Amino acid sequence: MSEYRKPAFERMEASLLACPKCKRAVKPRKRLLLVLPEGDKYLYLCPQCGSTCGDTIETPLRPNR
Repeated sequence: MSEYRKPAFERMEASLLACPKCKRAVKPRKRLLLVLPEGDKYLYLCPQCGSTCGDTIETPLRPNR
């Protein structure tokens, strides 16, 4: 992205994910798994069965210039 354009959002958050075990869309719980040099790694867990529905690495936000 160019320096002159600002992104429409800083970070997206999952509101519904498909659980591989329950076979339906659920509102996942977010759990911190690891703190890495490039950012924090989170797991998205199903609230009913506890299965992993996904994961993400959140990089630290860059300060505005």
